[in-house]
Amino acid sequence: MGFSIALIVFSGLLMLLVLMHKGKGGGLSDMFGGGMQSSVGGSSVAERNLDRITVVVGLLWFACIVVLGLLMKLDG
Repeated sequence: MGFSIALIVFSGLLMLLVLMHKGKGGGLSDMFGGGMQSSVGGSSVAERNLDRITVVVGLLWFACIVVLGLLMKLDG
């Protein structure tokens, strides 16, 4: 039960974190105003931290899925 709740929380967090990223040009990000940002060279500290947090939450999300899969396999 705890891993199911963690999976829901990590899924929501991952969606929010991905939506917070700046668009890299082209695709759907330009449709929603992503193409209107100023092109300042390089990435800021906040962007790099956002990238790191997104990767960590993604790995935790993946770990929850693996653990839930193993629990379901061992349960049945």
